[in-house]
Amino acid sequence: MHNRSLSRELSLISLGLIKDKGDFKLNKFQIEEIFESALDSLINHCREELDNCESDLENASQKILDSELQEGVDSSYSNVRDELKKSLIKIETVMNTLSVTLDFPKLIVSSNQIDIRDDVNQRVCNIINNLKSIDSDIDQVMDGWRLKRLPRIDRDILRLAYVDINFLNTPVAVACDEAVNLANKYSDLQGRKFINGVLRRLQTI
Repeated sequence: MHNRSLSRELSLISLGLIKDKGDFKLNKFQIEEIFESALDSLINHCREELDNCESDLENASQKILDSELQEGVDSSYSNVRDELKKSLIKIETVMNTLSVTLDFPKLIVSSNQIDIRDDVNQRVCNIINNLKSIDSDIDQVMDGWRLKRLPRIDRDILRLAYVDINFLNTPVAVACDEAVNLANKYSDLQGRKFINGVLRRLQTI
């Protein structure tokens, strides 16, 4: 199941590397190149997140030292502990993703471990080959909005959910949960709320 989640994330990154023009065709070689770029982007993203977490921990540690130097001042400890907890949670999440991602190149070169690459290719091809009909169907449940008015990342998250439901026979609940997970990671608060609303209506298509 984790492989499917990883392939969805790589699909989302891959789509972001393709111009969103509405009618384009890509050959297999081009899709392979995009896939490799997406993999590099995911690894770099994880490394950046680790660097940010390291900086957060250093700042929190410095605050602990500063507060220890101030006699009688202990109200800041609670805030520092909260910051440390948040940083540790972030580090754990990123490190789990990073460990999988760094092992990923070993998986895709093994003859019996190409399922993630194939899954990404299938998702991307389904979207670029059926973009107009997918966008049209999503537009029908946008409730006064148009898909093209959304940020690119939100459009692609919805498109991936649509492909999961309508092309890959993924259970609706699973497809929606995965889309929400992607939104939580890559979209902002407003985008997450909007995606949730569209997903609920998308289930009725």
